[in-house]
Amino acid sequence: MIGSGGREDALSWRLARSPSCSLVAACPGNAGTASRGANWEDLVATDGKGIAERSRREGIDLAVIGPETAIAAGVADHLRSAGIATFGPSRRAGRLETSKVFAKRFMERHGIPTASAQVVHSLQAAKKVLAEWDGACVVKADGLASGKGVVVVDSAREAEDLLQRWFGDEGVPGGGREVLLEECLTGREVSVFALGDGSSFRIFGSACDYKRASDGDTGPNTGGMGAYSPPTDFPREFVDVIHSRILEPLLRGLSAERERYVGVIYCGLMWTAHGPYVIEFNVRFGDPETQVLMPRVRGDFAQLLAAIANGSPDRPGVDLDDQSCVGVVLATADYPRTSTPLEGLTNDLALSHGCAAFWGASRLNGSFITASGGRVLTVTALGADVTTARHSAYAAVDTVTQRFGKDRPLRFRRDIAAPPVLLRW
Repeated sequence: MIGSGGREDALSWRLARSPSCSLVAACPGNAGTASRGANWEDLVATDGKGIAERSRREGIDLAVIGPETAIAAGVADHLRSAGIATFGPSRRAGRLETSKVFAKRFMERHGIPTASAQVVHSLQAAKKVLAEWDGACVVKADGLASGKGVVVVDSAREAEDLLQRWFGDEGVPGGGREVLLEECLTGREVSVFALGDGSSFRIFGSACDYKRASDGDTGPNTGGMGAYSPPTDFPREFVDVIHSRILEPLLRGLSAERERYVGVIYCGLMWTAHGPYVIEFNVRFGDPETQVLMPRVRGDFAQLLAAIANGSPDRPGVDLDDQSCVGVVLATADYPRTSTPLEGLTNDLALSHGCAAFWGASRLNGSFITASGGRVLTVTALGADVTTARHSAYAAVDTVTQRFGKDRPLRFRRDIAAPPVLLRW
């Protein structure tokens, strides 16, 4: 398991419960993965050569890639070259996430519904575009920016003020000079995950996540402050529409451009009055969506991912429980502006039946945990419906925060899985 966050902890947790799995190693891992097997803390998630060599020495049968940074670094390519079956796309296929400009042009080439946008390379070019702009605007940096490269503004003037900083002393988040100025969509946001074996995509699950830092969908963008699965109040034809309008043209486009996609594709969608539009593609499982998908998985998840990675036509019976799952992220007080490390956190995450908690970036120090800060923990709960799961999740949050103590305050949103609202993106 490559990575060190809450997503990787949740994937490791589910893989370790698979009947076919005898050992889960994590690179570099965190406090949660350390409880299930070896953490390769001497390696970083982007060291493709080192991970491939270690995997061969340790007799690893399957590598599962968690973070986008590892995909951008070509870790999957190194592992496959070393003969290790790998669940995760190549560096080239990963451009669907690692370059927003590439992804936008790909969608336009292959008829995948997405917001209209223009690419600018300088403040002067942006001013020309914004002079004719009417209404809200979504400003997107081209590269990976850890959740800080997308800003929704209400006017062209606000967009220009932002770009004055980006093209000035601050620099464009993620590096580079390309920026997308995108039409702002209104509707219901939903994340859909599909598993790709190189010749097809099959929807695996879906979730709704919460990107803004504060209640009422206010405050700065974050990596995600909570999620629930499955989504509620979507039309019956939801799955069929996603297949026909998004996944089928995506597969045709990849085939036309001679890309073989093996791994999970995350379709970040806005469901508008005219159906689904792609906000973004991610080339890995989402965080915190993974934390609410994994508790719902029934069957041998490791065997499923291995079958996909090995190109096997056989698919083990793996599906998602009908129950709902709600997850609430606990973060340090000043997140996302800064990430303040926390030491001496209790390792006692025993919770009531149906609840689980997954560590973010952290290390086990004796019987205590040192967290890197930012998103420290995702607390989840299953329930017969979203309302029941939500109640249990917040009760579990109260339990965990009491154990951490008042001298280690953590912030969290109190409206995760509350009745849905229309969002702009």
